Amino acid sequence: MAEAVFPLTGKRVFVAGHRGMAGSALVRRLASEGCAILTAGRADMDLRRQAEVEAWMAANRPDAVFIAAATVGGILANATRPAEFLYDNLMIEANLIHSAHRVGVKKLLFLGSSCIYPRLAPQPMAEDQLLTGPLEPTNEWYAVAKIAGIKLCQAYRRQYGSDFIAAMPTNLYGLGDRYDLTQGHVVAALIMKIHAAKIANHDTVEVWGTGTPKREFLFSEDLADGLVFLMKHYSGESHINVGTGSEATIGDLAACIARVAGYRGGFRFDASKPDGTPRKVMDIARMTALGWTARTPLERGMEAAYAWYVDHVAGPAG
Repeated sequence: MAEAVFPLTGKRVFVAGHRGMAGSALVRRLASEGCAILTAGRADMDLRRQAEVEAWMAANRPDAVFIAAATVGGILANATRPAEFLYDNLMIEANLIHSAHRVGVKKLLFLGSSCIYPRLAPQPMAEDQLLTGPLEPTNEWYAVAKIAGIKLCQAYRRQYGSDFIAAMPTNLYGLGDRYDLTQGHVVAALIMKIHAAKIANHDTVEVWGTGTPKREFLFSEDLADGLVFLMKHYSGESHINVGTGSEATIGDLAACIARVAGYRGGFRFDASKPDGTPRKVMDIARMTALGWTARTPLERGMEAAYAWYVDHVAGPAG
């Protein structure tokens, strides 16, 4: 592996969104980098308020910034809270990126989402597919905000020479996921439903959609490792996909979680509910060429995610 172009040893590194799944994984990963980790809770500043963000950044002056803060959720959350998804995420990224420029942050990494790509983008989705077609309607508000974040990083790089980069992770799961049936993502929702069915001895679990859409799933700890790798080794205008390069149907995912949880019932797929994008898998050739690959197989990652849910949310008895 090439020598780091931006070593983190001795740096002051700010993780925005440190309580979320991606942010908390980043904090754990950065503990071995010999850097000072800076975090800020909502009591310290509201990331949607420019004056508060600029004051905090001026007072703390980080050398590097990871933007993992966002208003997030699944299909239902996007459909019912479009204004929040667009406004909150635009404000968070704009305030952080602009204030990072103002205080002279040496390097910044903005964390996007694979939903930035067109609904019917050629598969696997390469970085150059951005803005080549219509977005998936079920999450376009979030996607538009994330695209704006990528473009902000590129704009500050072009106009000011700022070393601001962007990474696009695939569907994320793992430790610290958001367990909320109405606002969460598919992995967390299925873990909740399957665990509840196991505890109650139910014969079937209802799953939204047909079960046929294909998705790629990345373990939270792998994502954090990939982001730290990019911060240290990558400096370019193009965003970089971070994923596994492998995929599974939603039905396969449900079966995997059932095995991990020890649930022996079946599934009932509700085709009246939306499937979302038919297939979504990343082209990770650029990330692989840089020298990084994900290390956690899906089933092993699901074992860790399920154990975390039982220990921290549900409890052994549900």
